[in-house]
Formats: sequence, structure tokens, C-alpha cells
Amino acid sequence: MTTVDHKKIAILYLFGGGLFFLIGGIEALLIRIQLAVPNNHFLVGSEYNQVMTMHGTTMIFLAAMPLIFAMMNAVIPLQIGARDVAFPFVNALGFWLFFLGGIVLNTSWFFGGAPAGGWTAYTPLATEYLGSGMDFYILGLQLSGAGTLMGAINFLVTIINMRAPGMTFMRMPLFCWTSLVTSALILFAFPPLTVGLFFEFFDHIFHANFFNTANGGNGIIWEHIFWIFGHPEVYILVLPAFGIISEVVATFSKKRLFGYSSMVFATVLIGFLSFMVWVHHMFTVGLGPVANAVFAIATMTIAVPTGIKIFNWLFTMWGGQIHFTTANLFAIGFIPTFVMGGVTGVMLAVPPADAQYHDSYFVVAHFHYVILGGVVFGLLAGVFYWWPKMFGRMLNETLGKITFWFFFLGFHLTFFPQHFLGLMGMPRRYFTYLPGEHFELGNMLSSIGAFGMAVGVIVLLINIVVTTAKGKRAKGDAWGIGRTLEWSIASPAPEYNFAQTPLVKGIDAFWKEKMAGNKKMTPAEPLGDVHMPSPTVIPFLMSLSLTLASFGFIFAANQAGKPHTGGLITAAIGIGLMLLLMLIHSIKDDHGFHIHKEEIMRIEKEAE
Repeated sequence: MTTVDHKKIAILYLFGGGLFFLIGGIEALLIRIQLAVPNNHFLVGSEYNQVMTMHGTTMIFLAAMPLIFAMMNAVIPLQIGARDVAFPFVNALGFWLFFLGGIVLNTSWFFGGAPAGGWTAYTPLATEYLGSGMDFYILGLQLSGAGTLMGAINFLVTIINMRAPGMTFMRMPLFCWTSLVTSALILFAFPPLTVGLFFEFFDHIFHANFFNTANGGNGIIWEHIFWIFGHPEVYILVLPAFGIISEVVATFSKKRLFGYSSMVFATVLIGFLSFMVWVHHMFTVGLGPVANAVFAIATMTIAVPTGIKIFNWLFTMWGGQIHFTTANLFAIGFIPTFVMGGVTGVMLAVPPADAQYHDSYFVVAHFHYVILGGVVFGLLAGVFYWWPKMFGRMLNETLGKITFWFFFLGFHLTFFPQHFLGLMGMPRRYFTYLPGEHFELGNMLSSIGAFGMAVGVIVLLINIVVTTAKGKRAKGDAWGIGRTLEWSIASPAPEYNFAQTPLVKGIDAFWKEKMAGNKKMTPAEPLGDVHMPSPTVIPFLMSLSLTLASFGFIFAANQAGKPHTGGLITAAIGIGLMLLLMLIHSIKDDHGFHIHKEEIMRIEKEAE
């Protein structure tokens, strides 16, 4: 609760995001149980809508995003040769805001029901016709989103300002590049969501009329606000996965990444184009042929830089000495899976075709191929690849490969039939269907596949427990073929990361040193005392204060008629406490602490 060390915060993000991933996965299994057979009554009506809404919201905001931040926190300072992120205090605050925002959202189950308006929270359904669940959605996502925004600003500054001597932008590992572009996307994409949620907040709590069409509001504006965040969000999720795949494929092919410069260019181009495609979610709204045509062309165009990446990964493997580790199996499995998701994305980019596909199971199949087959495969590759660097122990490869095959085959069995269910006319978000509509086989296969993925996740959890207790200890260069700076130090990394800041001489800096016959990086400074930031409980307490304020607003909104005074007072107390804690932190004379040279020498000798 007091740590500001980026490596420990990475572990907090990993287990926080992992917890919500399990919750979201259980919700997915409940959905698949309900849809396994026609006319099922396992989960009907509002109950189904709540589970479906929470599944989508949890997986996007509370599982995928924090797991990406776990990888970024664990690896980026090490890859650029830094001792921590630029703002350690803000890093801790960002985690606790995310985690407590997720708790706020999930407490809705115990206070009158979870949100039931879909993860997109379309108005007027979400603001006018549903109960208190949407208040938990609005306030929970505001807290969580604030944490994400802080994390993005932190990594932007860290990557731009804190690179080791010699590490120019064009020498950075590709994971750093994708994280840099992702952070820039968050900086510009999350404020529209924040503003939109404030509008919904005022509509719901103070009875404003931003989206109330009966009183002159406009529900379509919410769709624009949501999707101008929501489509960059897809690339916010998938770009770091691209970066992980680039690291894993290059390492386990024992080759430099093919076409590094074109990969960087493609990453930046995807970031730029991601803000020009959001209306493809709205082709059936009726914006007219000109708007539809412009966004259709932009959507097709964004497939080009993605295609560049696919070919570069294939050319990296071409002629390489490929090691089929679990991490590399997930990376190789990612490539055809993501291509399938991309192909159906280009199909959906055609407005007349989209009129048929829209709100059918074809779309469900498409975005799960992109988000699950893309992002989660990439994250699992990253978890297996960097686990020894984070924890100092290797995950069991046999159990890892069992996880891969159950997850990979279960995934395709779940979502491949859904393309055909959609083409046959099965709509999204419906909780049942009638017998004799030819949906039975596809849905049964989908449900069997979902349980296959669940088995894979259970085997992964067993792997984690077993190897934590008695796993093989990892060397600094855990795989023996590490190319980037994180593999040049002990596993797990010491608190100060680098005893001496490394001097970077090219792309794949550590590999370059090894090829020159050096076991360690050339230092850029003499060995001396290292200054580190002090642990503090204030970020946790600030987040708790805002959580209290959120519950106050939710309580205020749940009263009929005017907002409840007691709730507003509680919210004011929470905000006041947060401001007081900010003041205490600003006047505290905390200059951190020093790790002395002798202590560093002792730690380094032990690591050797």
C-alpha cells in the first residue's frame, strides 16, 4: 500500500488486472451457459443484461488496460536504462485509482443490481430507463479512467526524458515505441470519455438534459463522444500487444526484428489514423453517404500499417533459429488469429455490408478475434516472457504449453462459429433464441470452446502457484538469448534497477555487447550512491477519499426527485479529504533516500 517502486506497482497491476480478468471470464462463462441451448432460463432478462454489460466493461477497462500497464511498468524503465518512472508517486496513485474504481463498479452487484445498459452505455437507455447500476458504471469508470490517464502521462514523460545515454528514439525497443504511441493515444482519447461520463453523470444525478431527447438533448452525441474514445481504445489495447509480439518473436528467432524503421513508422501511423475511424461504429445511424464513405476509406487504410507489421514478424522468423517456448507459441498463434480479426474488420468497414453485419454475432466474432485473439494472446506472451524478470523464477514450460493449446483451440472453437451465427441472422445482446433457427450447433460449439479456454486459465493459475513455491530460479538473462537492456541485470531486478546507467551503442543494446564479448553493459557513469523515492501511503489514501466521494454521489443519485443532501455531503467530505492529502504531500519535505555504493556492490555480487 505504500510502494512507489515501478516493479512492485507492475505486480499490483498484474494481480489486480488478473483478478478482474477472472471475474470477467466467469461472467463470459455464465453468458455461454445461457446461450448453449435454445429457450434456456439460466440467466434471463435484466440478469443477462447485467452480466453481459459487466463482462464487456470489466474486460476492456479493468482487465486488458491494467494488464498492459503491468507490462509497461515492469519493463519500460528497464528497457530504456532508467531507475524508475518519471513520477513514482503518480504511478502509485494511478494504480490505486484504477483498482478502487473497479471495486466501485463491482459493488453494484450488492446495491440494487449491476449496470445493464451494455458496455457502451448508450443513451437514453442508460440514463433514463435503467436503475442505479449506471451510477456505479459512471463513477467507477471516472476513477479508473483518471488512473489510466495519469499512467499515460507518466510513461510519455519517462520514455521521452529518461532514456539512457546513447538510446536515441530509433534505438528504442519496439515495445517502448508502441507504449509511447499508446500513451499519446490515451492522452487524447480518454478526455472525451471523461467529458461524456460527466455529461451522463449530470443527466443522472442533477437531471440535466445533455442526452435527453425529450428536452432537447441529443443521444447521438453520446455515440460520437464514446466512439471517439472507443476506437482509439482498440489501438491503445492492441499496440502494446504488437510491441510484446515484436520483442518475443525477435528474441526467440535469435534475429534482429526485420524492418525496424518501418515498424516504428507503422506504429506512429496507426496511432494517427486511429482517431479518423470512429464513425465505422455508427454506419447505421444515418449520417449520410459522404460521412460513411470518408470513414470507410480511413478504416480500410489503417489495415495497411497493420499489414506491414504482420509481414515484418513473418520475415523476422524467416531463417531464424526459432525456439518454441510458451511465450513464442502465443506470439506465433497471435499472427494468424489477429489477421482473421483484421480481415473481418475490413469487411465491416464497407457501409452497405455493415448494414447487414451490424449488431449481429458476426461483429461479436470480429472484436473478440481482435481483443482476445490479439490483446490477450499478446499479454499472455508477455507474461510468460517477462515473468522470470518480474519474479525471479521461470514458469513451467510443460504447463505453459498445455495452457496455450487449451486457450488457442478453445478460443477458435468459441468465436469462429460466431461468424456464421451472425451471417445466419443471430443478433447480439439477446439472451435466448428459438429452436429450429439453425443456431443450436454454433452456440453449443461456442460454449464448449469457452470452457476450453477456462481450462487453459486454470492450468496457468496452477503453474503460477507451483512455480512460485518451487520453480526454477531465473538468471539475469533468463532465456540466454536476451537482446534488450532488461536482460542485462539480475532477475528479479534490484530496487535501483541499474547499479550504473548503461551506455547504449545500438539497437538490441545488450545483444550488441554480448556479440562484442562483454558479459555486462558498458557503464555510462562511475559507481556511486543511488537516490530513490520514498514509499508513501498518501496515493492509497487519496484514492480511498475519491472512492468515498463516488459512493456519496451514487447515494445522492439513488434518491427520487432532487439529489440527496446526505450523499452530496459525503461526496464533499471525500473530495475535501483528497485535497487535504494533496496539500500534505506538497508541503512534506521528502527528498527520498540513498542506497549507498557499498550496499549496491554487495547486492550486485550476490546477484552474480
